[in-house]
Amino acid sequence: MALQEIVEQTVAGLGYDLVEIERSAGGLLRITIDLPWTPPKEGELAVEQFVNVEDCEKVTRQLQFALEVDGAEYKRLEVSSPGIDRPLRHTQDFERFAGQIIDITLKAPMGAAANGQVNANRKKFRGTLERVVAADGTVGWQIVWSDAPEPKPGQKVSKKRVPPPLQALGFTFDELRDARLAPIVSFKGRGNAGSAE
Repeated sequence: MALQEIVEQTVAGLGYDLVEIERSAGGLLRITIDLPWTPPKEGELAVEQFVNVEDCEKVTRQLQFALEVDGAEYKRLEVSSPGIDRPLRHTQDFERFAGQIIDITLKAPMGAAANGQVNANRKKFRGTLERVVAADGTVGWQIVWSDAPEPKPGQKVSKKRVPPPLQALGFTFDELRDARLAPIVSFKGRGNAGSAE
């Protein structure tokens, strides 16, 4: 059986989602797991749960056994949570984190499609992930941002100041090289990190 299959079956069998498998130099096998996500019911707030050390230990023990039985080659096994810069790989990840601030990198620069709105060579964007439903009912995704600098902590902002214009970029999964949650540290919790004032 292939390594990917062994890891996926083991992780899923323990009730977790496999986020990423990464092989590094020196024989390190890094497995990233997360708790399964179910969309909140209408009118309810999503309750965010996090992987803890006990979860990682449980998966590590089971994976060590499964990989040994199958004869998989690795020197060190590391099982961890996705962290604050969690990769977004599947449609379900985008559904789960709609409304959050994310970083995306396009495979190709904007080019002529930018129409002078942004640098034609630009590939990286940080903004709020939004779900867009077209007239025919198809679901698409866009990132919304402003290129204005954030006010510094403690800086007074005039109430008369005109807010800078927002820009939006629609994208498809085929156009993305990488998409991740923006690693924003907030002592108020992730839910408040990018909320509009």
